[in-house]
Amino acid sequence: MAMPYQIPGATAVGITFDNGVVLGAEKRVSYGTHLVSRSGKKVFQITDTVGAVAAGMIADMNILMREVTAHTKILQLETNQPVPPNSIAKLMGVIMYQQKWFPMMTQVILAGVENGKPAVYVLDPLGSVIPDEYATVGTGAELAIGVVESEYKQNLTEQEAVDLAIKSIRSAVNRDAASGDGIDILIVTENKIREQSVKT
Repeated sequence: MAMPYQIPGATAVGITFDNGVVLGAEKRVSYGTHLVSRSGKKVFQITDTVGAVAAGMIADMNILMREVTAHTKILQLETNQPVPPNSIAKLMGVIMYQQKWFPMMTQVILAGVENGKPAVYVLDPLGSVIPDEYATVGTGAELAIGVVESEYKQNLTEQEAVDLAIKSIRSAVNRDAASGDGIDILIVTENKIREQSVKT
């Protein structure tokens, strides 16, 4: 007998370092026990200096990111200045809260650099915005957060943060069957965003 509702799996991580944020997510798209794809994209560039990573329903996270990116571009054109990460996080929270009766089944980590300081914001499906120095979301979050908390320290270097993000996601992939098939990394700094992929 088929289950009426299947939970999509994922593992996504955000970690601040001395002058930016590392975002990472694995690539597997699963729906309950069914493997849908091995090449899903769960990292997103919203502006030239703000990125996000998500876990949950691929359709919901894609439409949310498109809507937030469009609103942010309009705001940038109207104000003729870049929109800071905290404003984008609040905008995303409003959009998600508007859907509260039929919530978007996604958790998001949004990150950027504000006034020279790296910032991470975690959003739940109802749009709550929680600032932090590091975060994990998805079905592998409990496994990944143990690794992050045990090794995180203030003012990590960029490479240390990348290594920690990869290590934490690999730890989750080893135990969470809904996560796997490689890792996408987004490195967000004040001036630019770089993306890279690594194998699990």
